[in-house]
Amino acid sequence: MFDYTRQTALGLLLLAATVVSGCAVTKTEPGADTAKPKSLYSPEQASALALEGKRAYERGDIDTAIQSWQSAVELNPADAITVNNLALVLKDQNRFSAAAKLLEQGVEASPETAELHYNLAVISELYLLQLEKALVHYKRYQQLSGAEDKTVTGWITDLERRLQ
Repeated sequence: MFDYTRQTALGLLLLAATVVSGCAVTKTEPGADTAKPKSLYSPEQASALALEGKRAYERGDIDTAIQSWQSAVELNPADAITVNNLALVLKDQNRFSAAAKLLEQGVEASPETAELHYNLAVISELYLLQLEKALVHYKRYQQLSGAEDKTVTGWITDLERRLQ
């Protein structure tokens, strides 16, 4: 004869084990991707954050401006104006590598925005001493801007001479 009480108890134990294992905390291995999941915010929220950053900057609250602009860029990396504003504020804080990295991401998302190339070139040349990178982005700026900027043309000539 089959013991239904024992079978029921075993079933409940298996059910409890399944529930508990589903709730278990998993140990993160070193080097595992722990980045935040992609956000579910709308483009309108990115625009609102960009505007919040602009207003904070205008009233002199640089920390809030940076935080707002960083959040906006996370939500919309193709917003070249916000990327550029944030990069320039980071440059003003002597955070040149962070500014350059941000501009590189901006160029990747909005490759046809001349100002991103220009600012990446300036930071690369003057602050990071990455002359080859600066030359590439000055030239791209000239191509995208449509009009020859004599000052930038002089910088390009100087960089080409120095790199030879």
